[in-house]
Amino acid sequence: MTNEYLTVSALTKYLKRKFDADPYLGRVYLTGEISNFRYRANTHQYFSLKDQKAVISATMFKSSFSKLKFTPEEGMKVLVIGRITLYEPSGRYQINIEHMEPDGVGALYQALEEMKKKLSKEGLFTAPKQLLPTFPKRIAVITSPSGAVIRDIMTTVKRRFPIVQLVVFPTQVQGKYAADTIVNNIRAVEEKGNFDTMIIARGGGSIEDLWPFNEEKVARAIFSAKTPIISSIGHETDTTIADMVADVRAATPTAAAELAVPLLSEEILKIERTRLRLMQSYKWTVDRSNEHLNRALASYIFRQPQRLYEGYAQNVDQLTDKLNQTMMEKVREAKQQLQLHAVTLMSNDPSKHVQQKQTDLKELHNQLETQMDRYMKNQQKRLDYGIQSLDYLSPLKIMHRGYSYVTKDEKVIKSAEQVAIGESVSIHLDKGRIIAEVVEKEEETAE
Repeated sequence: MTNEYLTVSALTKYLKRKFDADPYLGRVYLTGEISNFRYRANTHQYFSLKDQKAVISATMFKSSFSKLKFTPEEGMKVLVIGRITLYEPSGRYQINIEHMEPDGVGALYQALEEMKKKLSKEGLFTAPKQLLPTFPKRIAVITSPSGAVIRDIMTTVKRRFPIVQLVVFPTQVQGKYAADTIVNNIRAVEEKGNFDTMIIARGGGSIEDLWPFNEEKVARAIFSAKTPIISSIGHETDTTIADMVADVRAATPTAAAELAVPLLSEEILKIERTRLRLMQSYKWTVDRSNEHLNRALASYIFRQPQRLYEGYAQNVDQLTDKLNQTMMEKVREAKQQLQLHAVTLMSNDPSKHVQQKQTDLKELHNQLETQMDRYMKNQQKRLDYGIQSLDYLSPLKIMHRGYSYVTKDEKVIKSAEQVAIGESVSIHLDKGRIIAEVVEKEEETAE
């Protein structure tokens, strides 16, 4: 019979498997108030969720808790997503929370994250920031005209830099029409164009209260402004889109005023220190100049100025003597060269060369005439000999001795084969020509 009884561990393990296997308990969406919350640093968080009729234990592990964008507080109403499980050692069921956000502002947080991503992608957060002027003359304050914020700013500015002009632009900083009022006042400051710095501020509050400073129109108005803007919205832990777009973010309105203006007493002290340093530097410069002046006045140049050029005068005299000696040597050398050239010129008198060349030319002319006469005689002899030789070989001379030659059709006949019986031929004599007819011919044989 004892075998039919279950142990507590077995029953608990069975129930745990039921919880883990149930598909409806794997992802549960709950709303409730936080109870028994005590923050534990760098570890898991254990608390309860309750409503008017029930309580459930809750566990949020370190990895999930580190992703929260807010700090849970006792009694805060939240929306959670998690899975239901059973903790075996105590036998209690609980919810292991994976995600948690304040109830009623979950949509606002989601819209805020989407707006941050959009504006970040467009570069509104990373664009170069404008520098704040060191000594502003006029500061525009866009905030509610009543409340601690404007009093803190006015008090701080008056204490630090009372010579600046502070102009308040009454602004609705909470509610449905707050964003339009903020944008209109930013544009009004820009249209005036005579402000050095702009402060946009409001006190702390919930995300709903601060929401106008998260709207896109406000962010773009701040980004487009030419006047440097200091943003101080909410508490130090609150960060709005206006803070991220502004040129400078201040943790508190007092800090914004301190960033906007210098501390006049410190600036006066700096001026005084600079004045003292300038006077000391000027005095040191004058003293050094006086030392140089006295040293110069005590110099022998001013007491005996002639000593300044005594050495130069002596050098001039020495150089003058040296110049005279050099010039005399140059003149003497030039005279010697002139005499030498005169002797050389006399020995090479051109007239003698001309006479000699004329004599040589006359002799060459006579030689040329003799040679030409001799050459012409020789050529004449050669011509006569050639004529005589040509006359001996002339066919006419041979024909004069009784010889003749035969032609047919103006061609010389050298063989009997060139004519036929009955053909006419011409017989050329020393004097005249005979036309004859071939009546018989004899051809020589090889023998």
